[in-house]
Amino acid sequence: MIRELSQLGKTLRAGKDENAWVHDALKEELISMELVVSQDGCFQQLLFIDDKLTPAEAITAKKGKARLLLDKPEEVLCYGGDPSKKKHQLYLDKIADYQQLQELAPIIAFYHHNKAIGLDKALEQFESIAATDDKKIKKKIIGNIGFRVQAEAVRIHEKPEVLNAIISKYESFQQEQLSGATRPCSVCGKTDFPVEDIPHGMIKKVPDGQTAGCALVSYNENAFESYELKGNRNSSVCTNCAKTYVEGLNWLLSSGNEIPVTDKKGKTKPQFRYTNRRNFGSDTAMVFWTRNNQALDEMDLLEVPSAADVAKMIESLASGKEKDARYLEPERFYSCTLSGAAARIAVRDWIETSLGDFRTSIALWFRDVAIDKYDFDQKKVLTNYAPLYYLARSCQRQRIKSDGSYEYDKDDTATARVAASLWKAALQNSTIPLWILTKALQRSRLDVTAERAALIKLILNRNNKGGGFMITENTVQGDRPIAYVCGQIFAKLESIQYAALGDRNAGIREKYFTYAMTSPAAAFGRLFNLHSKHFTKLKSEKPGLAVSLDKELQELCKDVDIQKFPQLFLLEEQGQFAIGYYHQKQAQFAGINHK
Repeated sequence: MIRELSQLGKTLRAGKDENAWVHDALKEELISMELVVSQDGCFQQLLFIDDKLTPAEAITAKKGKARLLLDKPEEVLCYGGDPSKKKHQLYLDKIADYQQLQELAPIIAFYHHNKAIGLDKALEQFESIAATDDKKIKKKIIGNIGFRVQAEAVRIHEKPEVLNAIISKYESFQQEQLSGATRPCSVCGKTDFPVEDIPHGMIKKVPDGQTAGCALVSYNENAFESYELKGNRNSSVCTNCAKTYVEGLNWLLSSGNEIPVTDKKGKTKPQFRYTNRRNFGSDTAMVFWTRNNQALDEMDLLEVPSAADVAKMIESLASGKEKDARYLEPERFYSCTLSGAAARIAVRDWIETSLGDFRTSIALWFRDVAIDKYDFDQKKVLTNYAPLYYLARSCQRQRIKSDGSYEYDKDDTATARVAASLWKAALQNSTIPLWILTKALQRSRLDVTAERAALIKLILNRNNKGGGFMITENTVQGDRPIAYVCGQIFAKLESIQYAALGDRNAGIREKYFTYAMTSPAAAFGRLFNLHSKHFTKLKSEKPGLAVSLDKELQELCKDVDIQKFPQLFLLEEQGQFAIGYYHQKQAQFAGINHK
């Protein structure tokens, strides 16, 4: 995984503008403010600028370090008093390391020769600005500050002489490290760069991770060390591969663009959309890419399935086009699922496959999650392809609100775990863990939605090793398991109750669904007792409808000995019950009487 992330980082570097500064010693950082000084170091003004990236010295961790000429107010101005003095001193020490540069003469004067009208005056104005209640300014003053000499267009830290000095010092240090040891890198296998006991760099925007970033590789305790190696020397990753894999992963977690989104009120607003990242709940994210950074339309289909596009994909699979193409296509697809764990990153999954196999697996995925759903607007049954995240969210716990409606419980972390498992199954065309079936059935007591039915169908079919009963998109004809038929009977009993009593706050589904799904013998004894009362009432008020519904119920019951309902349904049988119920409901909506 680290090898491929490192390769991605190198590819991103190669794709940058030829005028851009690309080196292990440098890194693009955001700048929010400019301190304008005169040639003799006198403070002129403080300017807020739009946040933009600028080349600067690369440091792998902020703790105990300062960046040359571009840093936070605590380092640059000693803002914050005594707590910032140590940080400020580290910043001054860094400038002292480069004091031979003529370009730094105004900075040295700002801090030393003309301190009263340099640093002190700048700090006074900064503290005055920081005291404001303006939220925009509050956000700006925590950013990085850079220096610019008055009447010059280029900031001091961006001047070629300064950047080349940073590179030269970095390369000299690298050579010193290499002179003592020639350990090969476990990622690239070369000895061109040293393996050092320094942080590899921080990964930002990891779900549930620290704002300052998390480490993918870190040895901060003796218990993590071995073979008398200290710190990150245990990982045997050279400095170049460490920097490039960090750059690659940071890009995957943050790259994206703004797209126009229309809200419920019809207003269009720009919304940021990640290109190589998908969030699985609040604490898990999945990043993906290809070796040549190729765009993948299939990823968009997993979020917003188009029936026409999915049909074409499945058709191409059936015709063998994708199967033939995958042997000729060298492109590779990669995916890793990440979560934050304090200051570290937990890698939940790593998947590598060919792009051809990826596309084949996605086509098979859509074929397996397809299920019919009655569209009340169009008055017909349509094939529904649920987005992967919707399938996962159908297992999320719901809680009742004060108005009686339900909302998703944000404290339930099941969605992320389910989504990660479904994503792995989608890419590898593998079975789904049965604990997800348990979750789906637990939530089905509220309602068997199209998403829950599709998920149950997917799990049962993919775990069906013996080639027995396979669930289709719509009502199954012919031989059916008794659990499936019981689900159909329950749906029919529910429709008869509705015809007799109208809409109820708590009908038989709310009271008996889970009971009938798990203990059919006991449950259906009570249900048929209630049915006799409902049927008697319906027959007296709507005799024609009563006769029609009773015939439909009898057609379903003829395949089951109602005197010998099973005492219990196993987990898979409970899933068949839920699917039978769902299929029968959709058929009833469409006015179809399957026998």
